[in-house]
Amino acid sequence: MGSKTETEILKYSMSEDDPNSNIQYKEENDLAVKPRWGPSHAGAKELASQYTAGKRKQETVCLVISIGLFIYNFINLLWTFQLCNIYTVIISALLGIVTADFLSGLVHWGADTWGSVDLPVIGKSLLRPFREHHIDPTSITRHDFIETNGDNFAVVIPGLAYIAYGFMFRSNEEIQAQSSLYWYIFLLAVFISITNQCHKWSHTYFGLPRYITIFQDLHIILPRKHHRIHHVAPHETYFCITTGWLNYPLELIKFWPTLENIIERYTGCKPRDDDFKWAKKTE
Repeated sequence: MGSKTETEILKYSMSEDDPNSNIQYKEENDLAVKPRWGPSHAGAKELASQYTAGKRKQETVCLVISIGLFIYNFINLLWTFQLCNIYTVIISALLGIVTADFLSGLVHWGADTWGSVDLPVIGKSLLRPFREHHIDPTSITRHDFIETNGDNFAVVIPGLAYIAYGFMFRSNEEIQAQSSLYWYIFLLAVFISITNQCHKWSHTYFGLPRYITIFQDLHIILPRKHHRIHHVAPHETYFCITTGWLNYPLELIKFWPTLENIIERYTGCKPRDDDFKWAKKTE
């Protein structure tokens, strides 16, 4: 897809909140199939059923560990904070937001575009929710806090553990020397951990607190209208889902199509092949 404005793309979009909407996937032979979009879709039902009790336990454990590390590190960051470093914290926050937005796009693009649910380890744990989400975009609004955020809280544990190790075993002088790095890692972890919650809010059209909709309107977090661009089949653009700040610049330079062309040229793998397969499932 070439660079388009939000208005141009949204002209062709359908409301992902209507479970009776149809989506169209185009195959190489130019035939179109129009499976029912929503929780009644056969593929969506099968994918939802693959969320296991073991996966739930892993997410719960990771959430508990991550939250504990967040609290420990935040207390120590405040305890060792020096007012002269206030600008460092502000810069770290901005860099953390931008980095988290880019990483959210990179992971989202990778999981949407490549691989199969049948792959060992990452198939059902990582790729499955992405496949389900395209067939039933509102499924995320029915997930509780653990299912929505468990994986994001899991991936920040190594960074948080690194900071905690520093506070436990390094001198105050060493901690001060690493202060900007610690703040950056901590704030990056904050924004990564809330990414899927921002994503969930972008699909929630009723009952959101007023402050959340204000943040969306100000584009501080992912706006609803902005994210709908990604849900125009075949879901090949606007992958960044923390704030969405990087979506238009990356679209402008054709960042994702360029990567896809390179990968397809050297591997022969077709982008979103597995996504199409699940979308076409009828039984």
